[in-house]
Amino acid sequence: MAKVNIPTVKKIPKELIKHDDVRIDNYYWLNDKEDKDVLKYLKDENSYYDSLTAHTKDFQEELFLEMKGRIKEDDSSVPYKKNGYWYVTRYEKGKEYPIFSRHKETLDAAEEIMFNGNEMAKGHEYFKIGGISISPDNNLAVFGVDTVSRRQYTLQVKNLVTGEIYADKIEDTTGGAVWANDNKTFFYTKKDSVTLRSDKVYKHTFNTDTKEDVLVFHEKDDTFGVGVYKTKSKKYIVIISYSTLTTEMRTLNADTPGGEFVIFSPRVRGLEYSISHFENCFYVLTNKDQATNFKLMKVSEEKTSHEYWQEFIPHRKEVLLEDVDIFKEYYVLSERENGLNAIKIIRWDNTNSYYLPFNDETYTAYVGTNPDYDTSILRYGYNSMTTPSSVIDFNMDTKEEVVQKEQEVLGGKFSKENYISKRIWATARDGVKVPMSIVYHKDTKIHEDTPVLQYAYGSYGSTIDPYFSSIRLSLLDRGFIFAIAHIRGGEYLGRQWYEDGKLLKKKNTFTDFIDCSKYLIENKYTSKNHLYAMGGSAGGLLMGVVMNMAPELYNGIIASVPFVDVVTTMLDDSIPLTTGEYDEWGNPNDKKYYDYMKDYSPYDNITKQKYPNILVTTGLHDSQVQYFEPAKWVAKLRELKTDSNILIFQINMDAGHGGASGRFESLKEVAQEYAFILDLEGKTPKSQKK
Repeated sequence: MAKVNIPTVKKIPKELIKHDDVRIDNYYWLNDKEDKDVLKYLKDENSYYDSLTAHTKDFQEELFLEMKGRIKEDDSSVPYKKNGYWYVTRYEKGKEYPIFSRHKETLDAAEEIMFNGNEMAKGHEYFKIGGISISPDNNLAVFGVDTVSRRQYTLQVKNLVTGEIYADKIEDTTGGAVWANDNKTFFYTKKDSVTLRSDKVYKHTFNTDTKEDVLVFHEKDDTFGVGVYKTKSKKYIVIISYSTLTTEMRTLNADTPGGEFVIFSPRVRGLEYSISHFENCFYVLTNKDQATNFKLMKVSEEKTSHEYWQEFIPHRKEVLLEDVDIFKEYYVLSERENGLNAIKIIRWDNTNSYYLPFNDETYTAYVGTNPDYDTSILRYGYNSMTTPSSVIDFNMDTKEEVVQKEQEVLGGKFSKENYISKRIWATARDGVKVPMSIVYHKDTKIHEDTPVLQYAYGSYGSTIDPYFSSIRLSLLDRGFIFAIAHIRGGEYLGRQWYEDGKLLKKKNTFTDFIDCSKYLIENKYTSKNHLYAMGGSAGGLLMGVVMNMAPELYNGIIASVPFVDVVTTMLDDSIPLTTGEYDEWGNPNDKKYYDYMKDYSPYDNITKQKYPNILVTTGLHDSQVQYFEPAKWVAKLRELKTDSNILIFQINMDAGHGGASGRFESLKEVAQEYAFILDLEGKTPKSQKK
């Protein structure tokens, strides 16, 4: 492939003024994807990317086939039973999309294919089927389809008996729906067509015109979103209004869909809660009364407001209570202590309680799909960085367990005994201990020349648990250490860990990551010439800040769909997600938040300095982080960076925030990322060197 010149893009200065502060944005104009000059620039960047990576194309294909080769193509999920049917999601060899099927009463019964994603995806560059909701009589299914990748789903109804898909379509939804118990009424959530905020709940009656759908709730506070679901007891339809800090729920008896939703407990800023229903009571998981790590409370169906809540499981300073699952004879708590998952099983009559035993130093365990209320079987999942995922059915009465499925790693080369995982602790600059989960091949010698890929996310209280990845083996088998930094901003060490990494403490997220990097270098796990960093979305923001603050620590950085123009985005309330993010990042209309954001915003803090080798990726249709954020960022980096290191920008012109939609197409994107750092590390096959 012929060499392509470094892309250039015109500068059109735009003054952005707030709080008497003037910022000049030379690349603001790139936010119009209908502009032919914008599209030309994006295509130029893709051509430049293709040119600079041409020598790795065969290697990318090799990595892709290697990763694909470990995955069982004709795979299927572990069946679960709900309302008389066993449900299965399966894949066929050579096909990209799932097939959703079911069997009546027994798995030996004839398969009923409800939806074949491979047939439905024909003619679409992107395809995603949303939440499938089956009517209580099992005859009808509501389903959502997104063919653009902006997470705007079109709902339709399918008759599962005749196969007919009814003509009515409901646009701009979140993709899911909830049936009332009458088999003809369902509730769904619509999105604002501009901001994509889910703000309205509608009621649809089957066999009526969708234009007659009834608006049952409109969330007018633009810092909140809404959702709708049904309790496991099947008695209540629940509308949830949620923001980062506050929750408000409304309930309706599912037998009377014509009734009015009633507020469960009015919103109080800072009060979060979720509800589960059992017999004649609700169980409320909440942070009420400064219960930072949450506690469980109980309230009768008659009077549900928070002043009536009674403590059921008290708050514990060292234990984060993440969830509760309700069964007829038991309730199951999902907890996290010192970063590690715990699952506690308790009989309602309090005659027995115990934890499931987990022995690895670092692992991931979670309660799985348990739609059946009247059962003694708990389904849970387990994996670690060295142990493939298992789905396990545990008998809560006898304590016997059956491994229903262990993830197969094909190719004949994998053995978990060949890999080592451990947890290490770095000391942050303020003295706080920050954990990292690391994994590597047992034959990898750890010294200054060992390559390390350090990954983190660090926002929204989202915890990146130490999980198994067959894809990651392509790095580990080539001598890499993979490290997950459990930095503040996630909830790995409890809710306070999150609180200490947001708003006016957000910089802890960034300095934690840098201090973890310094720990790896100082303790000779690697060196500056062999350390790589990767993050996506809010983790892409992390990458942008890190490369401004400590560019000398990294040989290469991968920033996927990065949120990098923080101030401008958070000042634009027409952009999807902005208003709902104020409690995470702060509202820059308030000067103290404006100043704090501006001080770390990657785009605003690019300076004339040397930067690492950089790969940036995005999707043209991204609804979460608009394509123009990384586009502007790359343009400004090209203008100001003083090094000759690689800076490449790859734009998927058909996808959005989640990348390619096909099961294996997404592996090609991972192969691109891995090839980038393996090439920098000199691990590209010799025949493919530049």
